Amino acid sequence: MPRTGHATEGNARKIRVGVDATSWANDRGFGRFTRELVMALARRDGPFRYTLVFDQPPEIDLPENIDMICAGTSKALNEAAVGDQSRSLSYLLRMGEAVRRAKFDVFFFPAVYSYFPLLARVPRVICYHDTTGERLPHLLFPTRMNRRLWQLKTAMAKWQTTRAMTVSRASARDLEQILKIPKDKIDLVTEGADPVFRMLDDREKSQAVRSQYNIPPDADLLMCVGGINAHKNILAFLKAMVLLARELPDVHLAIVGDISGKGFWDNIDELKAFIIANPVLADRVHFTGYVPDEELVCLFSDAAALVFPSLWEGFGLPAVEAMACGLPVLASDRGSLPEVVGSAGLFYDPENIEDIRARTLEFFSDSELRTRLVQAAPVQAATFSWEKGAEMAEQSFRKCLD
Repeated sequence: MPRTGHATEGNARKIRVGVDATSWANDRGFGRFTRELVMALARRDGPFRYTLVFDQPPEIDLPENIDMICAGTSKALNEAAVGDQSRSLSYLLRMGEAVRRAKFDVFFFPAVYSYFPLLARVPRVICYHDTTGERLPHLLFPTRMNRRLWQLKTAMAKWQTTRAMTVSRASARDLEQILKIPKDKIDLVTEGADPVFRMLDDREKSQAVRSQYNIPPDADLLMCVGGINAHKNILAFLKAMVLLARELPDVHLAIVGDISGKGFWDNIDELKAFIIANPVLADRVHFTGYVPDEELVCLFSDAAALVFPSLWEGFGLPAVEAMACGLPVLASDRGSLPEVVGSAGLFYDPENIEDIRARTLEFFSDSELRTRLVQAAPVQAATFSWEKGAEMAEQSFRKCLD
């Protein structure tokens, strides 16, 4: 049965922090952010006691020092707010009422995506991961109504924000310049690679996983990991691969991510149509679907580089996970990616196909460069951790109470 929160532990009163856990089961970046950050917070010995607020009963085991309550909505977030759908008024009211009854000292939304209005005078920390919805609305929202609902939700979230949290300096600038959130209300937090992402020296195991996803054993493998949406700009990289076909005949691309069409508005059909129209790519591009972390580590350990051609990112967690496995990154020069990848990658203009081609060719043509980037990758990844993120989050909670 779900555990309800306790205000005291021993003789010392704990500060009760409610956490929106409706995105817990989501396999996108903000779902992993929620899970990893909460578990890192649970490992800290501080004045806070955390209670996760779910929309529907979860099937998970939590540490003894983490409580949970359930609002009992008719649908979970993953069903109610995907594609062109949105959450009902009854869903929002149930969530808000559950928080009001709990009487938290602070309430934390790990992602503005799952924000719901609170009917309680409780200080709020809301994490705005990026401003991609404001920069590139035509690539994120399938209908005008979806765009309007996002604008309304963001406006309400800003109105109810006590402290705004974000995940990179690039995003902090956007919160200030685009969302007009005052700089003195913005707190930084960071992300990190789960320990499962590590250097792995087991070529036999890696080759077995390659075979499982029909990737040739001798291919120079590039990997693209994450959501398959238009703003991820995978189509531009495919166009560059067409130009590189003769120069790099052994280069293959594995596109890792959900291809069911049940998630966010994607452009999978557009990508597949482009591949059909360019037969040179037919046997060189592999849609793997979702890949479990342990198998992803095997693919990373036997790949040449991660490609990250996004038009905008707030953080770019797959880059840190890949670098932790010793994989350099061929990345867009937009958003947070230069900040996150640092000296472990090469950067290009994501809207310039020739620039993408040139940087990719440079990477494969210069063995000394590749060696340098491979060596830099785990060093750069080590500068990020969930433990550091939890410490920074607690600082934000303290400021929220001041």
